[in-house]
Amino acid sequence: MSGSKKPTTNIQRATNVVYQAHHVSRSKRGQVVGTRGGFRGCTVWLTGLSGAGKTTIGFALEEYLLSRGMPCYSLDGDNIRHGLNKNLGFSTDDREENIRRVAEVARLFADAGLVCITSFISPFAKDRQNAREIHEMAGLPFFEIFIDAPLNICESRDVKGLYKKARAGEIKGFTGIDSEYEKPESPELVLKTNIATVNECIQQVVELLQAQNIVPKTVIKNVLELFVPENKIDQARADANMLPTLEITKLDLQWVQVLSEGWATPLKGFMRETEYLQVIHFGTLRDDGVINLSIPIVLPVALEDKQRLDGCTAFALEYNGQRVAILGNPEFYEHRKEERCARVWGTTCVKHPHVKMVMESGDWLAGGDLLVLEKIKWNDGLDQYRLTPLELRQKFEEMNADAVFAFQLRNPVHNGHALLMQDTKSHLLERGYKHPVLLLHPLGGWTKEDDVPLEWRMKQHAAVLEEHVLDPKSTIVAIFPSPMLYAGPTEVQWHCRARMIAGANFYIVGRDPAGMPHPETKKDLYEPTQGGKVLSMAPGLASVEIIPFRVAAYNKVKKAMIFYDSERHDEFDFISGTRMRKLAREGENPPDGFMAPKAWKVLTEYYKSLEKNINSTFS
Repeated sequence: MSGSKKPTTNIQRATNVVYQAHHVSRSKRGQVVGTRGGFRGCTVWLTGLSGAGKTTIGFALEEYLLSRGMPCYSLDGDNIRHGLNKNLGFSTDDREENIRRVAEVARLFADAGLVCITSFISPFAKDRQNAREIHEMAGLPFFEIFIDAPLNICESRDVKGLYKKARAGEIKGFTGIDSEYEKPESPELVLKTNIATVNECIQQVVELLQAQNIVPKTVIKNVLELFVPENKIDQARADANMLPTLEITKLDLQWVQVLSEGWATPLKGFMRETEYLQVIHFGTLRDDGVINLSIPIVLPVALEDKQRLDGCTAFALEYNGQRVAILGNPEFYEHRKEERCARVWGTTCVKHPHVKMVMESGDWLAGGDLLVLEKIKWNDGLDQYRLTPLELRQKFEEMNADAVFAFQLRNPVHNGHALLMQDTKSHLLERGYKHPVLLLHPLGGWTKEDDVPLEWRMKQHAAVLEEHVLDPKSTIVAIFPSPMLYAGPTEVQWHCRARMIAGANFYIVGRDPAGMPHPETKKDLYEPTQGGKVLSMAPGLASVEIIPFRVAAYNKVKKAMIFYDSERHDEFDFISGTRMRKLAREGENPPDGFMAPKAWKVLTEYYKSLEKNINSTFS
């Protein structure tokens, strides 16, 4: 980068060394390193002028691959000169030695089974060729990627002021100013960072690595929708009208929506027996690496329907007289309900509301490939909030989000929840993210009778945003179509992974997520802190960072919800959900600062509407 202010390093070369072969093969390393089988070691060599975007792309690529189970490591030019190469200057010889050392280190990373990403100006063609030959001699893939940005663009990005100093003569031998940069003649890829976004550049690199069998296809295909293609919809409708039908329930239709929109990617339909067994025994799908999927998504059928449809190559799913989907290549297997409930919920108590539904459902399960004729709509005035994973990703891109943190909820938002979301945003900004976006994502499928209905929760959330308790400009409110299971730590993994599919890379986990009191003992069915602990250890969720729950309570001195401090215990008032509901039913106000006033008013209106319904029933 700068001139030859330091003398060339004198290197004493060893002559009495013999290379020792490893006992562990690369294929064996490939089985152990990362969650996706197969040896994938290689080096991605990013070269270009200072300010072209090498470091930005290198770190973004590292984050992208790691979040998808691909082990990798990024070597950055400045970082290496703080340690391994801190004894080297910027003379021609030292630059050559700098790149030689980096190439050798990259080779070791690649040989260990990692994707090694190097971000170095590496201005001389012979040095880059030497780096390539070091890898080729070891039988390791090497991909030279030219980060191509015009000099004036690089200068405009010069946050370190190096170009300005070089122009002023304060730095001699600066690449691009008074030292030549030799452009690659035949790189594997050229990235024009003056016209392509970082995400677009990453996709180009990933596609290159996929073509070379480094990255599996499933890493790129993040969302698998199950809708019939538009150009085949007429034929599919005609086929559906000719097929035998199976009448499905509202709960089944909610799962059809979940599957069709891609929330359960890579499932191609209701689970077949092999998928079902993997999920209830391992909590994962294991056909392509380790894919977290902790709950069975299944279609129960009665014995008479199984007997009627067994042997069909396909049948239509019908809801309220309308054919909504086709289940192709179906298979039927026994619905062992007690085992399912014991494994998923940890209880077979039929007073548990979802366990009760399972026990009352069909004795057989139907799995198969699902083709959905059109997007599921409920026509309840809330369909505009039911954004699919792909639609949410598009929204995040339009908002220039560089971090998305998701908050799953099935209850009204009070200021303790808001505090946790505000605190998460502050920490993300401190970590260097510029545009963190909150996904406020209430669950919109089936919930138990005493939960606040979706319609009223959405009104309450709108009031929270209206009062700017949360920032409307950096918040997306959308509905997650999944039914609620109340399965605690098992279910919270599903909630987290579904948001990961939608593009979230941070997930806020609360106290006792997806939990409820035991229907008989009334004690917590699940230990309240274990949901967060399980999430932090769960396999297949590497692309999401878990934001652990911090206890927030009402501080009587500050008259606000703040994080609990045990040393000032007497200042805090823990307002339970039961107490909150009692206040709302009686039309009383909570302490100032507990909930936004307009949001509280929505709650009181809801409970008043319940009283009116009860009174009208008995009048």
